Amino acid sequence: MHPGQAEQLVGALRKAAQTLLERQSIRDLQQTLSEIVAAAVDTVPGATAGGISVSEDGIVDTRNPTSRGISDLDRLQGELNEGPSITAIESPTEDGVVIAQDLGGPDGERWPRFAPAAVAKGYRSMLSAQLATTGTMRAALNLYAAEPYVFDGEARLTAGLFGVQAAMLLHGSEQAVHLGRAVDSRDVIGQAKGILMERFVVGETEAFQMLVESSQSTNLKLVDVARWLVGEVSRRRARQATTDGHRPEPATGDLFPPER
Repeated sequence: MHPGQAEQLVGALRKAAQTLLERQSIRDLQQTLSEIVAAAVDTVPGATAGGISVSEDGIVDTRNPTSRGISDLDRLQGELNEGPSITAIESPTEDGVVIAQDLGGPDGERWPRFAPAAVAKGYRSMLSAQLATTGTMRAALNLYAAEPYVFDGEARLTAGLFGVQAAMLLHGSEQAVHLGRAVDSRDVIGQAKGILMERFVVGETEAFQMLVESSQSTNLKLVDVARWLVGEVSRRRARQATTDGHRPEPATGDLFPPER
């Protein structure tokens, strides 16, 4: 690593992390990942373009590409199920980094369908670093170079560090999504219990049991029953707003979804 490159690397990683902290929201993940890709391209020796390949439920998509050409190449690897990013995602090396030194030469035989397309787009070298290995989402940071044999050991190490940074952000994003869903479910169940407690003059335990019994009888998830109930009350209020203000009392069973 040449003099000053280590400082440049540390600075780029610190900037990406600081950006996320300043926003204080994982919802800005895509922008932050874009900045990490751009910083990786600027910092990894030889890299001229980059992007992130994400595999979910067997479908590979491209995220945060630096150009349309990179988006096409990342997506093509998913369609062919072949290429350095697919190898990094499915069969990575011990350090998680896969390097194609010359897609127009020996490495073309390793990925015979993808390599000609990359060369046609003007890229002879490629480096992919695995990002995520758990959960439903797997991903790889992809870096491209126009010339062959440009990614050496220093480039491998640098890209690996960027991969670690991006992997943490992806993991945080997944956790935030799961947490958000849990909070939303808790809130809507609480609203549904409040509706039942008011309408039927019952306690919190009894209201929850009513939701459970309705879930069992309708073969719906508890949270789906709660969402239906909250939505039904909102719809009734909207309809009542167009009438003379008369608010009829509901029958005991009409606040629950019909049985399946």
